[in-house]
Amino acid sequence: MKHIILFLSAIVACPAWAGKWDAMNYGPYLSTSLEVPQAGIVNKGIAIRLDAGEGGVSKGKAFMLYDADLLNCAAGWTGDFMDWRGISFDGRHNAHASIRGEQSFANPVGPGWRSPDGKWADDQRVEGLDKKPYGPLPRAWAHYKGLYVNDGRVVLSYTVGARGVFESPSLQDGDVFVRNFHFAPGREEIVMQVARGTGGAKHLAGEKDLVSVDAAEGKVIYAAVLGSSGLWSLNDAANLRLRVPAANKGLRLQVVLWRGARDGTDEFRKSVAAVKKAGPPPSLFALTTGGKTQWKETVETQIQSGLATGPYATDTFQLPDNNPWDSWMRLGGFDFFKDNQRAAVCTWQGDVWIVSGLAQPKGKLTWRRIAAGMFQPLGLKIVDEAIYVCCRDQITRLHDVNGDGEADFYENFNNDHQVTEHFHEFAMDLQTDSEGNFYFAKAARHAKSGLVPHHGSIIKVSKDGSKSWRIANGFRAPNGVTVNGDGTYFASDQEGHWIPKNRINLIKQDGFYGYMGSYVPGRDPEDYDPPVVWIHNSVDRSPAEQLWVTSDKWGPLKGTLINLSYGTGRLFTVPYEEVDGVPQGGVSRIPLGETPTGVMRGRFHPVDGQLYACGLFGWAGNKHRPGGFYRFRYTGKPLHVPVKYSASKKGVSLTFSEPLDKATATDPGSYAAEMCNYRRTRGYGSRDYKVTDPNKQGRDALEITQAAVSLDGKTVTLEMPKLQKCMTLRIRYNLKGAKGEPVRSEINCTVNVLK
Repeated sequence: MKHIILFLSAIVACPAWAGKWDAMNYGPYLSTSLEVPQAGIVNKGIAIRLDAGEGGVSKGKAFMLYDADLLNCAAGWTGDFMDWRGISFDGRHNAHASIRGEQSFANPVGPGWRSPDGKWADDQRVEGLDKKPYGPLPRAWAHYKGLYVNDGRVVLSYTVGARGVFESPSLQDGDVFVRNFHFAPGREEIVMQVARGTGGAKHLAGEKDLVSVDAAEGKVIYAAVLGSSGLWSLNDAANLRLRVPAANKGLRLQVVLWRGARDGTDEFRKSVAAVKKAGPPPSLFALTTGGKTQWKETVETQIQSGLATGPYATDTFQLPDNNPWDSWMRLGGFDFFKDNQRAAVCTWQGDVWIVSGLAQPKGKLTWRRIAAGMFQPLGLKIVDEAIYVCCRDQITRLHDVNGDGEADFYENFNNDHQVTEHFHEFAMDLQTDSEGNFYFAKAARHAKSGLVPHHGSIIKVSKDGSKSWRIANGFRAPNGVTVNGDGTYFASDQEGHWIPKNRINLIKQDGFYGYMGSYVPGRDPEDYDPPVVWIHNSVDRSPAEQLWVTSDKWGPLKGTLINLSYGTGRLFTVPYEEVDGVPQGGVSRIPLGETPTGVMRGRFHPVDGQLYACGLFGWAGNKHRPGGFYRFRYTGKPLHVPVKYSASKKGVSLTFSEPLDKATATDPGSYAAEMCNYRRTRGYGSRDYKVTDPNKQGRDALEITQAAVSLDGKTVTLEMPKLQKCMTLRIRYNLKGAKGEPVRSEINCTVNVLK
């Protein structure tokens, strides 16, 4: 029932967003999963607008779709763009988008180029447990390198074997599709899949460069090759394929495609003549040097200062929600540039913006859009002033080729990502280690078995992007990853099937963290690594990223681990310990107000030392404002939050950030404690069950027989004779600080070991 409620909560929220997804100007292309009727689902699709006009790809009337995994031109169509189904568009769960309009040609999901050993079989990619292939082709076969944008044109860059290829699609006469190529020299012939029909592939009468193949509904797909070379291969009667010969110099050619009636040969010849009349194939090299600035306008907003009534004030960086491109400002990640005045911010809809003026206490912010069209970015990292964006399909490195402040080249830094069309496969966060390697968290499918090794995993990518590894798995929806300096990591996970409550995990190499819906062939469900802490929904319904407090300007928390909450817009300390390699800890809320948007990504500013955080609302959560960007500013007032935790057979000790009043801290009546366990099953989540009677719902109250305080007044030791190992230990306290200020809160802990 709970997963039904999650679905409904997303749909109910949609009316306030109605039209956001299809009104937005995404630029000339959009990367997303798209289904092509009778051809299959393109998991890493690049949809490109071909007709002229304002509004970007969403307002176009003619399109081509490419598959970045398979380097296959999947379809060409005219009319409407797509149906906008999917979690990042209309909010639907268990749905993906499909193309609309009138389909002119298509190719089934499969390699777009013949393999180096002369085969077309798609048998060299990662095989999923459903026996289907996933991820990119081997680099020795074909490899996507990225795309260039230039004044509405898109140029794809890839390799086939050792040969470099530039390709840019265009349109003739409204419904005639043209694939423009520039091939690097090469010693070997390469062969391209052009179009799939139903049979009858043949040359047109008297023509060596013009061919046709029968199509559905009595139609015919016509094709022509123009340029210096290219020979048709019609050995398979259902496929039009083109041989590109070996050459000691670069080759330019064009492939023209049109779907028409059986008697449409003359009409097609006229279109081919029009393409020839327009001149030789365009210079694609010239389109890789950067074009006119797409997004000249900047948008100004303000810093809204928060009230300094508590230990932290929350400053709000107003987002450019009213912008010329109707960009939907749901923020997925950010990082600071070296000048410490600017940050790059990515949005879930595929944008990157640069915001200037962040470090000032108040005043004006200036926002500039610099990139668009990427596939659900949910992480961003700046390395040596270059922007890296973690998308669902790849890590993208942005390049400003002509120095106009916008990205002209969207480089595929690494696209080892194994992607299906399932809505839940978010690629979360982007962090680096001291050696320059990258890390992100890959979610698993919701309520379905994992298919590929990346499902439910923490992924490491080499500094140069050439390879990747799986660090650990067993995750359902890990919303962020923290890189520690000792070869371990932190990541949260969310309640669901096999995950009875939310959890924060201390991750080690090759660990398994409990979600049987990740990639777990042959795994024993009971053999999993326990979390640092199980988190009840009433505390935080959806934890996000953890991060270490590295600043000495953010109060007395330097060296403390904290947790950001997507679900509630709260912040928590995460005190923990390790006992014989087993972690256990708790979460305690930092005293500040909830943000109107949940927060997922955080970084401490290198100069002012304050915590900056951003987030979005896109799936189930308490906070429904679409996007938010905040600064949590220390005011100097005391916090009195737990920063250390330890459990033993005698009880629990808690170390607070500031000294406590010893009279209230040593009174056992100032505390109340209770414990419970959860049932980890195939079902969604769990109720609370008593530790002393596992068959009975509820919690066990624990007597606190004695409370002692350390000499510095910071550490409280609570004796609990009946404490047992438990998934949740809740300790509430009503104390005073050393200066008499009220200290009333709670810590929710996990006891994995009683030493």
